[in-house]
Amino acid sequence: MYVADSRAGTPAAPSADRAVRHLAGRRRSAVAPTVLALGTVSLVTDVSSEMVTAVLPLYLVAGLGLSPLGFGLLDGIYNGFSALVRLAGGHLADRGGGHHKRVAGIGYGISALCKPLLLLAHTLTPIGLVLAADRTGKGLRTAPRDAMISLAATPETRGRAFGVHRAMDTAGALLGPFVAFLILRATVDGYDAVFTVSSCVAAAGVLVLVLFVPGRRPAPVPAPAQAPSPASGGGGAAAPDGPRPTLRAALALLRRRDLRRIAVCALLLGLATVSDSFVYLLLQRRLGVPDRWFALLPLGTAAAFLLLAVPLGRLADRVGRWRVFLAGHGALLLAYALLLGSWHGPALPYAVLVLHGGFYAATDGVLMAAASDCVPQELRSSGLALVQTGQALARFACSLGFGAAWTVWGDRTALMASTAALAVCAAFSLTLRPKGAA
Repeated sequence: MYVADSRAGTPAAPSADRAVRHLAGRRRSAVAPTVLALGTVSLVTDVSSEMVTAVLPLYLVAGLGLSPLGFGLLDGIYNGFSALVRLAGGHLADRGGGHHKRVAGIGYGISALCKPLLLLAHTLTPIGLVLAADRTGKGLRTAPRDAMISLAATPETRGRAFGVHRAMDTAGALLGPFVAFLILRATVDGYDAVFTVSSCVAAAGVLVLVLFVPGRRPAPVPAPAQAPSPASGGGGAAAPDGPRPTLRAALALLRRRDLRRIAVCALLLGLATVSDSFVYLLLQRRLGVPDRWFALLPLGTAAAFLLLAVPLGRLADRVGRWRVFLAGHGALLLAYALLLGSWHGPALPYAVLVLHGGFYAATDGVLMAAASDCVPQELRSSGLALVQTGQALARFACSLGFGAAWTVWGDRTALMASTAALAVCAAFSLTLRPKGAA
């Protein structure tokens, strides 16, 4: 009926226009298949990664006898070494028309190959090298993956798209520690068994990427019929005269006022964000959690992240991404305050872990959605890598500094210093609010 009326040029055109608008509205409200496929890859991969992450602090500190400073060094490598290759990964993905899947696949493959090597590493140096290689893989894949997510959604729904992906990613983070816990209880050589199973699961994640994620650059979902916002960075089709994906053009993105402010705030706040592993070690010391239950602590963070990622992503689309991003750091400040306080009630671990998970739900994907609004499509992967690099380097420095402060002054003084620094950085970030991020 619509085709016939269109050909005849009859007055049914308004009805056809309404049908098109209805279809576009339905497509905007749906989650793109690319986002779901990448979410599945992240879910499987995070089961593997979080199995290792859940037991690594205890394995290094209790099993190998590392000092807090030594652990801080390794934890900094694990969380910050990827910063050294994120720019390269983002740049390679943007060149040649957007090789996002190819570069992401190399990154996932490197991380999968590193998991079996943990079976052979038993001292600081080899463990550090394995973790550095694993984080190299993460650095290569993160920006291209997030670029594919942002390109598959309209500017108006990016917060929800990243929220859905992070929720699926966090489902893997929720399952990983639980699987590690079961393996530790069921086997004699528990750590080796965890590393072996993690290797197999990581290989499955690479297979899902190869088979189910589209190899071409995902086409953006149609946006509303209106003039694009200057802050949106061209969320739709690429403009013919858009910037070429060169390394110089990528670095020149920092000349954009909004992106520069987002990158600076992410760096400053990352300098005062204590590593997850240290948070769990602090909880264990405060509550005297037995070693066999330690691997379950990340489950609280992951569960809160899983439940809040999509609602907070949608909220960020409605009320402003920067407001939600800063509110997430407020939740983290409250978690630190609870760890420093004198309250030792049974609800303490639940409160801290819920706030910790809420922090990630309000900041991880929301930050990428806000940065996507400030970057053109041709340089989307490179622009996101700039923000991620600054944040990862800052968290690397924080892990080293917090581990050193713990060793010299004790855990309580180290956490007090981090809390004060986070409060100052959050207050400063309020004054640097990017106009386009709301």
